[in-house]
Amino acid sequence: MAAPLVFAHRGASAAQPENTLAAYERAFADGADGVECDVRLTRDGHLVCVHDRRVDRTSDGRGRVSQLTLAELRALDFGSWHGAGRPATVVVLDELIDVAAAAGRPVELLVETKHPSRYGAAVERALHATLRRHGLDRPGGRPVGVTAMSFAPSAVRRVRQLLPGVPTVQLLDLLPPGLRTGRVPFGAPIAGPSVALLRSRPGLAAALRAAGKRLYLWTVNTDAEVDLALRHGVDGIITDRPDAVRHRLR
Repeated sequence: MAAPLVFAHRGASAAQPENTLAAYERAFADGADGVECDVRLTRDGHLVCVHDRRVDRTSDGRGRVSQLTLAELRALDFGSWHGAGRPATVVVLDELIDVAAAAGRPVELLVETKHPSRYGAAVERALHATLRRHGLDRPGGRPVGVTAMSFAPSAVRRVRQLLPGVPTVQLLDLLPPGLRTGRVPFGAPIAGPSVALLRSRPGLAAALRAAGKRLYLWTVNTDAEVDLALRHGVDGIITDRPDAVRHRLR
């Protein structure tokens, strides 16, 4: 069986501030097969890579991402809170795509659209527009691949409608009705269970594989979690520590 792909969760976020260029660049330098990012819409319609609804935890500012303009976000420091201690600006999805294209090898972007959002379906429409600008809205042998993810089944459905050529992941932290038989809402080809869910439902991985689904497991950071992923034959590992996970896989 092939080793699972290794995706850096918000970049190499153990080593560098999450969702910053430094974290993404470190992930590619560490040999990650791809990176995961979270995207939210700013007040003036830009997709920025920020996990939380508010900027308070990961910047020196306060407020909701959705109520701030890109210029206001650019004025904040998104790096100094981290142990690496370096100032960093917010990353626009277009910038991350450019960094991935410069990696010098084929890499994958896992783009998680964050919900609930005051902008609703506009988040997925903005993702569609961004990927079209970069020619990433359909498979075509380009060095950067894109997979879209969300915890919200409605968001996964919108991506499948707007971007039928882009694979989707239904993220799972709880077991929704019907999943015991391996079904995933709206036909997403990839299921993304958490480590905790896989531990509590040891038969889940086999049921999903029997239904033809691939599995991306999150967030895998310890040797024991890597071993769990291998026992269940997952296809992708999402981790804060891509270098350590790759070392364990070797």
